[in-house]
Amino acid sequence: MLIRFNKPFDVLPQFTDRGTQTPRRTLSDFIDCPGVYPAGRLDRDSEGLMLLTDNGRLQTRITDPAHKMAKIYWVQVDGIPDRAALTALQNGVDLKDGRTRPAGAEPMDEPATLWPRTPPIRARKTVPDSWIRLTLREGRNRQVRRMTAAVGYPTLRLIRWQIGDWTLDGLAPGAWETLPVTR
Repeated sequence: MLIRFNKPFDVLPQFTDRGTQTPRRTLSDFIDCPGVYPAGRLDRDSEGLMLLTDNGRLQTRITDPAHKMAKIYWVQVDGIPDRAALTALQNGVDLKDGRTRPAGAEPMDEPATLWPRTPPIRARKTVPDSWIRLTLREGRNRQVRRMTAAVGYPTLRLIRWQIGDWTLDGLAPGAWETLPVTR
């Protein structure tokens, strides 16, 4: 089984939130399908595509960096990245846990299919924001946010749009669907 899910902002990418005084929203608030597990993570403050499966081989193919499955992110950043910042992202950025692999990085218009986020991102009158499309083939903890900050353009909003051939196209926030496993 394979599930495509559009994870909303402020939802934990797991099914339980044990041991906390104030439980937070989890995948179980949206998906009632026993036996599936996330193929990768997406931070609580990030949005977008998550794939869940009960197939261990498929999960490994999606998440293991050795398979180099591309993940595409729409990233709203503080400021307008210059050519040097985009080139740095494309070549790999030095982070505390080592240099990232080269990434695809290009400016993009605000997505036409963008949904409102609750709460909305902060807006500053004196600093513009812009969007970039980042393509990664690895998945470190909070990697996109750390990469954009390292080149001087902190992430304001992060949406994972695509994993391999699977996209968010036509899937509203909080919605999910079962897909055929043909890959």
